[in-house]
Amino acid sequence: MSAGTVSRRLPLVWLALHRRRRILISLLLGMIVFETLIVVIAGTIPPTDLFGARSSPPGAFKAFSGSNGDVSIASYPGLLGAGLTHPFWIALQLTVIGSLGAAAVAADVESGTIELLMTRPVSRRRLLAERAGALVAATVLLNAAATLTVALGVALSPELHAAVPEGGVFAAGLMGCALAFCLTGPVLAVSALTRRRAYVIGAAVAFGAVGFALNFVALAWSPARSLRYLSPFHYYTPGDTLAHGGVPWLSLGVLTGVGLLGLLAAFRLLERRDLAI
Repeated sequence: MSAGTVSRRLPLVWLALHRRRRILISLLLGMIVFETLIVVIAGTIPPTDLFGARSSPPGAFKAFSGSNGDVSIASYPGLLGAGLTHPFWIALQLTVIGSLGAAAVAADVESGTIELLMTRPVSRRRLLAERAGALVAATVLLNAAATLTVALGVALSPELHAAVPEGGVFAAGLMGCALAFCLTGPVLAVSALTRRRAYVIGAAVAFGAVGFALNFVALAWSPARSLRYLSPFHYYTPGDTLAHGGVPWLSLGVLTGVGLLGLLAAFRLLERRDLAI
């Protein structure tokens, strides 16, 4: 099937991606450069040297290495995992989710163009489905860029290759896609509910930032330990995945399930709302 045929069958998907092609290209390049920097640091400076004589960094560092306790950031999997949970990595993900999530429904309602779309005619379900598809495609591309960059770095470095199984890199990439989808579903629900794109972008930032902060507090402060189950970053553990090489299926199911629930809520909310207000 040619690209032209696909674009004719899914015009809203391609239109959404085309309109934001510049920011998507910038984010992809930023992700590649950032992960390259992490790989270079990990390949040239032993992780233990980054923390001096401290062989076991504080528990709060687990949040930055993408681990629930099995993997220290002062290790090759932990340091590479830090590149997949770094605030810069999170910011790139949230930029894509917030931008395309706001454009799914709220931006057209705010600008008054939603009524023109509805008179083509384009059903509400098709509108949301294709724009959700564009958002999922963009997040997959972003995570693929990070995964392939790390995979290339691991393959070229004997030290990294000995410490990190190749399967672990791609398993971590899969979990990155699952985390993005976990955040995408609720953001789309907000977009289907509100008429302001700023609310959607704010919701994306809140879901990501609050989720990370909640996991950080739970790992750093034992009385709040049980709160970690409320954070998507408890289930997204690239440091552990890089070290062990397998896919944590339970965590994958939780992240995917939350995303699906959010997406189903988005469809229901859009079907019920009055687009004129």
